[in-house]
Amino acid sequence: MMKRISSAIGVVALLSACALAGCGGGSSADSANAMYTWISNDSDRAQWQAFVDGVKESDPEFNLKMEGPSFQDYWTKVKTRMSASDAPCIMTTQAARAQELKELLAPLDELVASNNVDMSAYNEAMLKGLTVDGKLRAIPYDAAPLILYYNKDLFDQAGLEHPGKNYTWDQFVADAKALTNGDVYGVSIPPIFQTPASIVYANGGAVVENGELKLTEQTTVDSIQDVFDLAAKHKVMKAPLAADAQDIQLQTFRAGKAAMIIDGPWVYDSLVSTEGLSVGMAVVPSRSGESIGMVQGSGFGISEKCADKETAFQNIMKMTTPDVMRYVARSHGNVPAIDAAFDGWAEGKDPNDVEIVKYMTENAKTYETTENWQQLEVEFTQNVSNGYTGEKSAQEILTSLENSIK
Repeated sequence: MMKRISSAIGVVALLSACALAGCGGGSSADSANAMYTWISNDSDRAQWQAFVDGVKESDPEFNLKMEGPSFQDYWTKVKTRMSASDAPCIMTTQAARAQELKELLAPLDELVASNNVDMSAYNEAMLKGLTVDGKLRAIPYDAAPLILYYNKDLFDQAGLEHPGKNYTWDQFVADAKALTNGDVYGVSIPPIFQTPASIVYANGGAVVENGELKLTEQTTVDSIQDVFDLAAKHKVMKAPLAADAQDIQLQTFRAGKAAMIIDGPWVYDSLVSTEGLSVGMAVVPSRSGESIGMVQGSGFGISEKCADKETAFQNIMKMTTPDVMRYVARSHGNVPAIDAAFDGWAEGKDPNDVEIVKYMTENAKTYETTENWQQLEVEFTQNVSNGYTGEKSAQEILTSLENSIK
């Protein structure tokens, strides 16, 4: 699955005990059958193994050697690792980070054409996110929008109607106020840019379009100010601090200390399996109630330095068939980047939740970023408390950010 939020920091993790690409010199064939990716924990390992196992259902001889650091370390270490002579050919990237890694990722358009791949089967927003300078840089394997999760029991206890496919910002704030009681808050938001950005998209805006920053566009400013006001004005959430864990909203939600959070479908299984927690899903609230999804996701790309791009591409195509994506969706909760495999994710889930995820995936724009997006993420987190406490306005913070990273 797409690993957009991870606070785990670790050393290089290994998927299997066998010799890894990069452990020593290797042939081009070895490199074409190896992948560099993020492996923060057992869940990540299980995800990548699910792709391998899915292919083995029809191709028992298939195997892929994998290596990589934690998600947080990946974005710096990948540049060094992929420049080595024994680097794996296959590498992963988020659509939101494809601009940042474009020099490492080989264009795939000719391979797509020569192999007669029907790209219309893949999520359109994800293809756009993985296209840089007019060239496709990776084949998407998941396409997940951020979703509003809510605690059904807390809503019922407060006598509130459950949110669904139409949820206005005004109603969201009113519900959050009614749900805030003592040490229980209406909502929890982590100290990162991703969650406020989802409100911008829900309102029809974007933080980047065609490689250009849109941080000071009125829709962006108004949407981010709405988020800041949840703590500064409405007092329905704790103001996050720069030092807070990125998954702080999950911790508070699981503990029943926050009635609503915004996160991705990739946490669905872990939330619904939490003892004593009754979880529902709704669209991300917007001023109009007609929410636009902010689709994120990741893809398999090929290193520009790969000596056997054809074999690497064939391996990627084996891992991104509808059958394999369906297999991974069933076993690991990925929302597949091919609509024909969506039933794999939907299997066994609440039909109302399935409807929400499908709606937010189909009515969506891709989460675009810039080459120096990491700088924005760091600076936003460093200044985040000033917005949530009301010391600075969204206009001030966003203008400073835009001027800083141009």
